[in-house]
Amino acid sequence: MRSEPAVEVRGLSKHYPNGVRAVDSISLTVQRGEVYGFLGPNGAGKTTTARMLLGLITPTSGEVSVLGRAPGDPEALARIGALIEGPGFYPFLSGRDNLRVLARYARVDRARIDEVLAIVDLSDRAGDKFSGYSLGMKQRLGVAAALLKDPDLVILDEPTNGLDPAGMRDMRGLIRSLGDEGRTVVLSSHLLREVQQVCDRVGVINNGTVLTESTVADLRGAAELRVTTTEPKRAIQVVQSLPEVSDVAVDDDTLRLSVDESHTAYVNRALVESGIDVLELRREERELEDVFFELTNTEATKEPSHV
Repeated sequence: MRSEPAVEVRGLSKHYPNGVRAVDSISLTVQRGEVYGFLGPNGAGKTTTARMLLGLITPTSGEVSVLGRAPGDPEALARIGALIEGPGFYPFLSGRDNLRVLARYARVDRARIDEVLAIVDLSDRAGDKFSGYSLGMKQRLGVAAALLKDPDLVILDEPTNGLDPAGMRDMRGLIRSLGDEGRTVVLSSHLLREVQQVCDRVGVINNGTVLTESTVADLRGAAELRVTTTEPKRAIQVVQSLPEVSDVAVDDDTLRLSVDESHTAYVNRALVESGIDVLELRREERELEDVFFELTNTEATKEPSHV
């Protein structure tokens, strides 16, 4: 496997004649074999960026490398599978026949069709017309089409749209398995908990600008140990004397400590031996959703189709 990134973007912009700056000088890197979450509020520029990666839109400026090639390069496209916004198929054809059409154009062995239908759990309904599919089934067929070429890079825009909770769970497992197999996945989603569960790294975009790019763990930060006691003032003195505790803050009768999980019992024992009653002891991690709201100062909603 080549060591260069799967996707590398430097100073990428897309400006329209009406003055709209859909994407404004963004830079990001997607390493090979990772699941990368691309997050942003309405109109942030996620879909515009995905289209530029595939060569569907010409950038105003900037440099882009996708699998070592320029966007839209035939050799790179042969190794990319994508679902952008929503799937588009012939309504009068069955799910299987739609995939047969795509397989013919992509020069893919027809045996692969049954494989991808099984992957997205559509084998039993593959003979039904696409027009009769539910929204979730249409979405799953779109993912099947994206996997048809057995791609190295998969770009998915809102892949769980229309799925019920069980379907969302299965889709999360599928996306994670793609990364475990060594494929690279770029996942654009407004469902922050979904991204938190499956992605290795995240890029947050707002108003066409990338605000941050980091691992999910680093964005969430270290977990805090929260300790509720009957004597918070005395408790502070005790825990501040412990070398294992690096930081202490207090909210009313609850202490917030930065301490490794392995030292939780040690902190509890030190307080009890000092005659301080511990009413509650719990570890608490910041959700990716909290970080997202802080960075964008907005709510997470689905991106409109025109950007």
